[in-house]
Amino acid sequence: MTKPSQAYLDKLQQVLADCNYTIRYERGTFQSGWCLLEQKRIVVLNKFLDVEGRINTLTEIISQVQIDFDKLTFESQKLYTELMNNAENLQQYG
Repeated sequence: MTKPSQAYLDKLQQVLADCNYTIRYERGTFQSGWCLLEQKRIVVLNKFLDVEGRINTLTEIISQVQIDFDKLTFESQKLYTELMNNAENLQQYG
């Protein structure tokens, strides 16, 4: 896994943006730190999460939502493939 940084967070946000998801940071009592309004393609994250928390949350969300690989930029495709490979490895060995 890449070291948590704002640049890496921006790349994760871009994966969702490429697939027309809107990311909003709001206050709220989200038990998991996030809320997904799938029909409207809006991801709402707890605004009090730190960068590492945001990265972990977006990584989890990306693995759960419908991503249209063809809509992703080349850089986003590479990151998405890496994320899915990591998730698959965790399932196999976890």
